[in-house]
Amino acid sequence: MTDGWLYRRFMRPVIELLTQGITPEKIALSLALGLALGIFPVLGSTTLLCALAAIVLRLNLPAIQLVNYFAYPLQLAFLVPFIRMGKFLLRARPLQLSLAQMLDMARADLWHALSVLWLTALQAIAAWLLVSPILIPVLYFLFLMLVRRLAPRAQLAVPGGA
Repeated sequence: MTDGWLYRRFMRPVIELLTQGITPEKIALSLALGLALGIFPVLGSTTLLCALAAIVLRLNLPAIQLVNYFAYPLQLAFLVPFIRMGKFLLRARPLQLSLAQMLDMARADLWHALSVLWLTALQAIAAWLLVSPILIPVLYFLFLMLVRRLAPRAQLAVPGGA
């Protein structure tokens, strides 16, 4: 039987972490922070943020970066909603650029894009800061339930496991 893509790319690495003796709680926190930081609304910053979180909180760096990698499409999907939410929260003037236009601007001249979009980025970060304290605990408990369900498989994977 061949394993599915999701199992090979996500579940199997989590099971391998369990066989290395990493606690389900640490794995769940790594996964939750990897996803929450992975949707941080500043493109190009999430790898560094995840690495810092892993170092400071003594979390598993590969696990947090794995989820960060998978979160990239979500980061793009949530970028405009975070910008709009930030503009609404801070009662700022609406941005007249689409996501595609912002990405094109960044590709053409990054410094110009930063000078134009820095205030928009701060507004999106404000929205993320409002959402993330709710998102992280919810993700933590969901991932903790998942990891605990995978724990018996990890015990079977260990030679001499129960």
